Amino acid sequence: MKFRTEIDIAPLGVKIGYGNRILALGSCFAEHIAGRLAEARFRIVTNPTGILFNPLSIADALRSYADEAPVQHSELDFDGELWFHYGFHGSLSAASPDEALAAMNAARKAGAEALRRADRVLLTLGTAWVYEHNGQVVANCHRQPATEFVRRRLGVAEITGAFSALLAGPLAGKEVILTVSPVRHLGDGLEGNAVSKAALRLAAEELAAAHAAVHYFPAYEVLNDDLRDYRFYADDLVHPSQQAQQYIWELFTAATLTEEALRKLPQVEAVTTAAGHRPLHPESDEYRRFCRKQLEIIESLPEIDLSREKEFFNQFL
Repeated sequence: MKFRTEIDIAPLGVKIGYGNRILALGSCFAEHIAGRLAEARFRIVTNPTGILFNPLSIADALRSYADEAPVQHSELDFDGELWFHYGFHGSLSAASPDEALAAMNAARKAGAEALRRADRVLLTLGTAWVYEHNGQVVANCHRQPATEFVRRRLGVAEITGAFSALLAGPLAGKEVILTVSPVRHLGDGLEGNAVSKAALRLAAEELAAAHAAVHYFPAYEVLNDDLRDYRFYADDLVHPSQQAQQYIWELFTAATLTEEALRKLPQVEAVTTAAGHRPLHPESDEYRRFCRKQLEIIESLPEIDLSREKEFFNQFL
C-alpha cells in the first residue's frame, strides 16, 4: 500500500558542480538550501544585501548589483535611532548614516562581484504580496507604521516581465534555478497565501517555458503534495521541519548536482562534520591517525576549499 504520492523529479536541465559559482537570492528557504550548499563547500554567495521575499525586490537587488551604483545619503531613512534603507536588511542599518552607507555599499559591492562571477543563480520566490512606500516596492518595512505602506499582490505578468528583462540583461549567459518557497505566509491569511503561491508558481512556469536558461525545482510541491502532513512542519506550522528539509535537500542534490559532485558530497560532508566535533582525547595516537586520514581525504579533493578543515586537523599533529 502507498500512503503518499511521491514526486518523481527528473534531472534539471542544468547541473551544479564544485567548479561552478552560485549566487542565491530570495526567502528563508533560499537561505536554507544555500546554507546546505555552503556547508558542502560549494562556491556560493547568499543574499548579500539581506533576505528577500517578493520577486520584485529580488529583481531590484539584481539590477542594483549589475549597476553597481553606490547608495546615496538621500536614499536613507531615519527612525529616530537607526539609519536604514528600504532595499536592505535591518542588519545593515546603523546609528550613523556614514556607517550605514559603508555597510550597504560593501554589501552591494559583494553582490556585484558575486553576480559577475556566478554561472548559476538560485532564486526562491516567497510571496507575491508586496508593500509599497512612496510608490516603490520595499524589500523590508523596517517595522515602520503600516499606514506608510500600500499593500498589494503582484500579477503574473508583472513578475515574468521583471525577470524576462533581467534574463536579457544581467542574467544573460547564466543558468537560473527557480523555486517557490514552501514556507507559508500566515500573515497573509490562508486564502491570501494560496493566491500568492499560485501567482508565483504560474510565473515560474511561464519563465521556464519561455527561457531555456530557467529551470524549476518543485520544492513547493514536495512539501505540500508529497509530504503533505503537519508532522513535516516545524512547531510554528509554517516552516519545514528538519526531516522535511533533509528530504528536500536530498531531492535537490539528486536533481541538480553533477555525477562527480554527488560522488564527492559524502566525503566533504564527512570531513566537515568531523571537523565540527571537538575530540575527547586529542593527544591520543588514535585521534592523530584519524586526523591524518581526514587530511588524506582533503588532499584528494584539491578543487574543493577545505582549508578550514585542514587547519583544524593539522593542529593536532
